[in-house]
Parts: sequence; C-alpha cells; structure tokens
Amino acid sequence: MRTRILRGRLLWFVDDPFTMGDAPSHRYAPDGALLVADGRIAAAGEAQDVLAQAPAGTHVDDHRPHLILPGFIDTHIHFPQTHVIASYGEQLLDWLNRYTFVEEQKYADPAHAARQAQFFCDELLRQGTTTAVVYSSVHAAATEALFVAAAGRGMRIAAGKVMMDRNAPEALRDTPEEGYRESKALIARWHGRGRAQYVISPRFAITSTEAQLEAAGTLLREHPDCLAQTHMSENLGEIAAVRSLFPGMADYSSVYERFGLLSPRTLLGHCIHLAPEEWDRLAAQGAVAVHCPTSNLFIGSGLFDFAAALDRARPVRLSLATDVGGGTSYSMLRTAAEAYKVAQLRGFNLSPFAALHLMTRGNALAMGLDGVIGSFAPGAEADAVVLDSHAIPALAHRMETVRDLAEELFALITLGDERCVRATYVMGELANPP
Repeated sequence: MRTRILRGRLLWFVDDPFTMGDAPSHRYAPDGALLVADGRIAAAGEAQDVLAQAPAGTHVDDHRPHLILPGFIDTHIHFPQTHVIASYGEQLLDWLNRYTFVEEQKYADPAHAARQAQFFCDELLRQGTTTAVVYSSVHAAATEALFVAAAGRGMRIAAGKVMMDRNAPEALRDTPEEGYRESKALIARWHGRGRAQYVISPRFAITSTEAQLEAAGTLLREHPDCLAQTHMSENLGEIAAVRSLFPGMADYSSVYERFGLLSPRTLLGHCIHLAPEEWDRLAAQGAVAVHCPTSNLFIGSGLFDFAAALDRARPVRLSLATDVGGGTSYSMLRTAAEAYKVAQLRGFNLSPFAALHLMTRGNALAMGLDGVIGSFAPGAEADAVVLDSHAIPALAHRMETVRDLAEELFALITLGDERCVRATYVMGELANPP
C-alpha cells in the first residue's frame, strides 16, 4: 500500500452553506493532516490523530502554514478555445462565428488537438483544478486526444464531442447519425476507463436540429451513468433565435425538456434570462444551472440571478465554472471573485464559504460525484490543492489585518489567482511540483 501525508490547514465541506449556513457546513483543522492510501483519503483531521494512524515510514509533505482544500472542479470549459480567450469585443453569436468556429476547425488535425490537450490539462493543474467538465470540438479524434492527455496525468475529466448539424461552418457540422454514432463509440472506449467520464454534448439548440437533439436524448437514455451538457439562455439574441427555430415551444428550456435533455445529469451553462416557469422546470427535473460569471460579463450577456436559482420554495441545483474561452480566466479563485460581484449587483450575498463549497463539494454534487471528489471524506479520491494566502504582495499586505478564517478566505478569493497555488495533488500524487 502506497501512503502519503499532506500536512497543513485543512478545509473541506460536509454540507451546503446556502441551506445550512457557513459554520455547520465546513470542517477546519488549523494543524491538520490528510492520510492518503493508494490514491484515496484514508483519514482527515487534526494532525496528531492522523499521524498516529499512518504506517511507519509514511512520507509527510509539510505545507504548513498553507491551506489544503479538495482540488477545484470546473463544470463548464471549452477545450478548443485556449486560443480564443481574450478575443475582443463581440456579443455571443458574433463571437462564436468570428473567433470560436474559426479556431475549432483546426481541431480536425489530430496532432494539433494533441498539442492543445497537453497545454489544456497542464493549465488546469497549474490553477489547482483537478476535475473538469469539458466541451471538445465536433471532431471525435480531438476528444480522444483530450482523454489521453488527462489519463496521462491521472485527472478526472468528463468530456464530450460537440454535436452540431446546423448554423455552423460546414467543416464543423456532423449529422444526427454521425453525432450519435461517434458519441456512442467514444462512450464505449472511454466512459469509466480510469477516471474518464463521457458527457453527451449538443452545443446548444441553435446548432442542433430536432433530429440531432432527439439523438442526444436517446444517448442519454441509453447511457444512464453519462452526464449531458449544453448551453441555455446566455444571450437575448440567442433566445430569440431559439424561439424562431422552435416556434411551437413555450420557451428555451422546454426545447430541451421535449427531447429528454433536462435531467439530474444535465448541466446547463449560463441560465441567465430564465422566466419563473423555467426555473420551476429546472427544479422539477433536477437539472443543474452552471454559473459562468467571467464569460457572462466579458461577452455582455447578463447577470446570473442567485436568488431566483436558490428560491427556497424550489431551489435549483447550482454550480460554478470558468467557461474558458468566453470566460477570461482558468482560475476558479478569480471566477469566484467575479461571481461575488455579480451576486452583489443582483442584491445577493455570496459568502466565501459558499463560493469555496461551489468550487469543491458543490460542483462534485452537480456531477453526481459527492463522496468521490470534492471533499476529504474517507474513501474519496485524494485530489487536493495547497493555497498560499500570502503569495501575492497585495494579498500578504491584506493578511496583516485579517481577523479570522472567513476574512482570510474572502481576501484569498478576491485577490488570489494561480500564483496562490503552491501544489496540486491528483490521486495523492504531486501533479505540479513548485
């Protein structure tokens, strides 16, 4: 048995701060330790207790006085958009045509896709992100390249070939039959292989005909342990286009519901401009609204409504994501900082504990993986990130007047970024030596 101890200030979540409040939702060990055995959490808590359980000779990675949290989880990111991030000045549909679709055509070249997959996975690990739910391009070989790169690093990646059969360049279109067949083949090769998961991925209603959405819904029914992902209600122009393409449907969410694509396994990117009945529909179906604050601000799409999503009468499952390349940072810390600002503009207070819960256990819940990732529960996969709240001069200066953990975490989220990541562990192994 291979064992390792990570020592530092441990912080992890056992419940949801949105419903339980900050204090009962987390566990904090100021002098803590994780005991990892064969890549999984064997024990977590006060160092003196955990050290006493460790086999003789177990190596200790001593990260004191830094924080150790479960590895960050990003639930909406685009693998083919690493060269699209920071592209100037367009609304959503123009941005897709001017930048994204141009770049994604390059992923027809397997060698290009393989090179970009290496960068993509390394960049996630550099940010402390150990799990991601990923859109690939329409090309099956590009999705293969991503799974290969992630497997080589031991990462948990859930990814899917994008399905698009209209309103995109010809080089990026498949057919309903091709999308179904290639997705099914990728599921057979990769889903459940190591830490790989498959995500059925029609891009959004504008780029899929009814026949393709039906094929995607069929795939979801045939593979009940796969996830599904798509975009919804990001932009007012997008919503108008969906209305014209599906004139018989009541609203955007009812399109996906019609084809069996609203489910507890469905992650819906954005969900900004939803009517009350659409929030009700998402809640009833158990679908996840994925908040992507940096891209919503950058592309000028709108402000996510936390209060509507978390209405206690019918709360909707919620997660947080970067949405690179519309999103402007791979960092979940910077993403959480923007989420706080969006919430403020909508009259909602996002606590640092709630933000960190979303980035870890909350996003694990969104993926249906509570107890597997996102926490330090016994038996969980030992993904972890070590954060230095003094890594940046302005942040270190702010720490001189911090009075408690909550203030430290808020400053870390507000001022922090990848420079605060001292180490990232994947299944208990150091993934990015400092």
